Amino acid sequence: MGATPDLPADPHDGTEPELVRRSGVVLRVGRLSLSAGTGSYRVKASMARVARALGIERHQAHVTLTEITTTSHRGASFRTEVTEVRSVGIDADRLRALERLGQDVERRRSVTVEEVDRELDRIQSTPPLYPTVVNALWAALACAAFAFLNDGGPVEVVVVFLAAGLGQLLRRILLHRGLNQFGVTMLAAALASLAYVAFLAALDAVGATTTNHEAGYVSAVLFLVPGFPLVTGALDLAKLDFSAGIARLTYALMILTSAALSVWAVSTVVGLAPVPADPVALDEGVRLGLRLVASLLGVLGFALMFNSPWGMALAAASIGMVANTGRLWLVDAGVPAQAAAAGAALVVGLLAALVAPRMNVPRITVSVPAVVIMVPGAAAYRAIYYVSNGDTTQALAYAVDAGLVVAALAIGLAVARMLTDRAWSFER
Repeated sequence: MGATPDLPADPHDGTEPELVRRSGVVLRVGRLSLSAGTGSYRVKASMARVARALGIERHQAHVTLTEITTTSHRGASFRTEVTEVRSVGIDADRLRALERLGQDVERRRSVTVEEVDRELDRIQSTPPLYPTVVNALWAALACAAFAFLNDGGPVEVVVVFLAAGLGQLLRRILLHRGLNQFGVTMLAAALASLAYVAFLAALDAVGATTTNHEAGYVSAVLFLVPGFPLVTGALDLAKLDFSAGIARLTYALMILTSAALSVWAVSTVVGLAPVPADPVALDEGVRLGLRLVASLLGVLGFALMFNSPWGMALAAASIGMVANTGRLWLVDAGVPAQAAAAGAALVVGLLAALVAPRMNVPRITVSVPAVVIMVPGAAAYRAIYYVSNGDTTQALAYAVDAGLVVAALAIGLAVARMLTDRAWSFER
């Protein structure tokens, strides 16, 4: 940090101690945004808004998955700071609160450090909207909907609901105690897989089912699919932010691998194979109606699991219901899966651009949950399963399918942003 020797004595007119205070509170905004799971471009935008309102003349930031480096300039002084965020998670309610803070300071144009600090204290101290058990129920709901969309029948849907709920309950408890994320992911995947098998065995023992339902167990671990980092990482790449994008995609791949290896271990012990289930015979009208309901409930479950308020979650669910059902219809009609995914994500992005500003929430909190249900988590798990078994041909087939669909989802969302946001349409 450097400064001229004749700086004014007024503490609010650019002295080094005042710049330290202003820079520190701006960095705190970035830390809270990053820990809530948003993309790096949104973290930078949040910090820039507050920096301008605090009188910082120029603010630059470099953001990765877990680190932020900022430099704040005022007059002849500048200050560079670095911080690290170790907890990677999703908190849609916090993102909403930070967005409204940014809007407020931008509207007022001038605020004090004390005012921003007080609001950040309130945001940081706000507890999760849903207790641990309720959060597990939302994950169970999302995975049960996934089970139907993956061609599961009533037995698969019910057993997946129970198994996924137990897995998310364990995951949430362990993460709140500060355990390593990858270890927690493996334990949660193992519990969900074993619980699925145990519940099926219990049903068989009482004669409640006589058919083979093992194919549905992959759906029981889909709550572990890192949809938010996958999508935000791809969007970071679309903004040419390669350090953040590659870090997020690497993190997502490690989470997927941790979960899939655990599922593979359970599969090997109990003798299961994650082959796709045979579709349930249904009338086309009934299938369409059930897909609409399952898509609505699946997105709703994921949105609530991400700590979204009910209004935000219902908006995401409504958008996802329309887009995902249309995507499935296109796939059934013979359209390539990646093309259908890109079109569905484009619809999600355009609808989110209409809905989010009217609700005064960040667009990402509506669009990403609506897209997460389209992420091919089952294909990704199967790819790692077959790699572990040495069947590289099957593994590559599933991995390519999954990779193309994820890329298509990101392209659809990015194109929607380019069509509705000048900051995405033009490089500055």
